[in-house]
Amino acid sequence: MKFSCNQQELSTAINLVSKAVSSKTTLPILSGIYFETVGDQIRLIGNDLSLSIETFMSATVFESGNIVIPSRILTELIKKLPNNLIEIEVNDNSVITINCLESSFKIVGLPGLEYPELPNIEDQNSFEIDKELFSNMIKQTSFAISQDESRPILTGALLEIENSKFNMVAIDGFRMAIKRAHIKTNLNAKAVVPGKTLNEINKIMSQVESKGDLKIAFDDKQVLFTFESLKVYSRLLAGEFINYTQILPNDFKSVAKVNTDQFLTCIDRSFLMARENKNVAIKLEIKDDLIKISSSSEMGSSMEKLSVALEGNDLEIGFNPKYLIDALKVIDSEEIYLEMINNVSPCIIRPIDHESYTYLVLPCRISR
Repeated sequence: MKFSCNQQELSTAINLVSKAVSSKTTLPILSGIYFETVGDQIRLIGNDLSLSIETFMSATVFESGNIVIPSRILTELIKKLPNNLIEIEVNDNSVITINCLESSFKIVGLPGLEYPELPNIEDQNSFEIDKELFSNMIKQTSFAISQDESRPILTGALLEIENSKFNMVAIDGFRMAIKRAHIKTNLNAKAVVPGKTLNEINKIMSQVESKGDLKIAFDDKQVLFTFESLKVYSRLLAGEFINYTQILPNDFKSVAKVNTDQFLTCIDRSFLMARENKNVAIKLEIKDDLIKISSSSEMGSSMEKLSVALEGNDLEIGFNPKYLIDALKVIDSEEIYLEMINNVSPCIIRPIDHESYTYLVLPCRISR
């Protein structure tokens, strides 16, 4: 195997696929990046058996072949080489020679034939969605994905397609985030994608400058995300996701309309006092078209006042401030509704100008 390519293009491709390379694997071949010549391109793959990333880059191919090169040393080396032509050659003993200008390096690789095959996912269970829309859906839900491995199904987000409606749902036991979108598809299906996969997809898409559609295809066990020359494969989480529609309350007794940015700023300042003690909640006292936001800890106390439009009953209710801040930061609406039944039932936060986002948060006990 022998080819030459541009240093910056190679470094970019390596950085993309290396996100799926595990540094803790017990299989040495998975600690490397797979290289294969395909016509006048090089195919690169990173794979940890749960997440796989594949991309292609242009190259001048002199001799076809494949090889697995250790990821950590290759990533650092290519990054530090000058922006010039790099020539890579592999001999019969899997020794890789890397030349760039007057620099030359040798790395011991592994035969590419031993590298695991990527899954084959059929196209019939697939749909397309605008890349920026999907990125925004991840941003508005992923923070509510559970980190608790004792409930594996909640460590992912539900992707649900029905009658051209696409929902992404995340639940961690204390809050739930739902983002809705309309897409052109006849597909009716659902799958639970690991949070790690969604976060990596979002990071990768932010590095790709072009706009356009993302193609998503899946079967019973795997999902494939495709855009441009990049493919991301991931296993799906097995099990039944929570019936989230049954969790959503209705028949609210108190509904407050409040400015999103002002509310976020007040909560953020109150959090300064509450964060010294993880068990300290902030208290919201809603009455007379005012919301009083207070917190106290051993470090001190705070009190904020903010105008609201209240319909229904006055209410005192406590929340973990972080759970409010996480949602308020990603809501793209000038004003929101806080919809509540009482101080022990879930609160719904939603934008006033559209129904594409719903956030549910459980209240917590407030000290008197």
